[in-house]
Amino acid sequence: MVTGPALPSTSEPLPLGVLSDPILVDPGPRLLRAVVEAYCEIAPSLVAPSVAELAGEAGEESGPDSLDLPPLKLFAGEAAVAASTAGFRSASRLAALLDADTVDLRVLDVPQPNPVLAGAETGFALIGSETDEGGVEAAEEAAKGRWHRVGDDASLRERYVAEFAAAESHRLRTPSRRRVYEGFAARCDESIAAAVLRALDAEVDGDSPTAAGPDPEGARVRAYAVGAREGVLDRTLRRACEDAGLGSPSTFTRIKRLLREADLIETVSEPQPVGRPRERLAARGALEAAETPAELVEAVRDVTE
Repeated sequence: MVTGPALPSTSEPLPLGVLSDPILVDPGPRLLRAVVEAYCEIAPSLVAPSVAELAGEAGEESGPDSLDLPPLKLFAGEAAVAASTAGFRSASRLAALLDADTVDLRVLDVPQPNPVLAGAETGFALIGSETDEGGVEAAEEAAKGRWHRVGDDASLRERYVAEFAAAESHRLRTPSRRRVYEGFAARCDESIAAAVLRALDAEVDGDSPTAAGPDPEGARVRAYAVGAREGVLDRTLRRACEDAGLGSPSTFTRIKRLLREADLIETVSEPQPVGRPRERLAARGALEAAETPAELVEAVRDVTE
């Protein structure tokens, strides 16, 4: 019985925990997504915690137990990482594994003939389809595919460990769900943190259940729009977005401008006894009228440079 994260294989699932100090070299986007989903199936509260789970952890000194998940060295091409983390849903899950030090992700410069999975005692190539063409149904069917294990070579791991050690760590542009929640909960409050995550999760206009979620720019717009809808101080909101790992304060100065140009927000000055007035955000138009996360997303979906 498989009790840890495992890859689908032609004969039976391949538990990552049976390999000693495993390294996965040059996975394509579909294989990389399969790895992340394998961890998510075993530890969903770590990899993809719900809003309710995050709210329940508030005030605790640490997050959920990592369940002694087997660590993985992930040596992947930058293009494959970008393709497999194009949306918030998929990227935030990998980010959670990086935050937990379960996965060590580094950039591979030279493509290999086939992906390789190797431990201290054995290693083998993984042969499988990386085709995601043909629409949603074809992609869902491909996701059920399995990889063939080819070879049994104990020396495979040593071919890559030195190069891996010398390679640069890869930083994702998208934070984990836990970091987003904690950033907004600390600067604003837990209700706003929950509203941000619900907006990032929202699907509109027939998005499929397998949709990857918003890209980094879309995630920033949604998060800032939630803060504006809730009447947060501009400076507080920009700092919350920074703490959440969504971008720098200057990035959100730009997002604020885009939303103002779209006539979706305005600022209201609040005089202070000492110093300059504070600017509190207020929603306008379709953003002000939005009552659900999907309506909020619909209101800001065309806000771009």
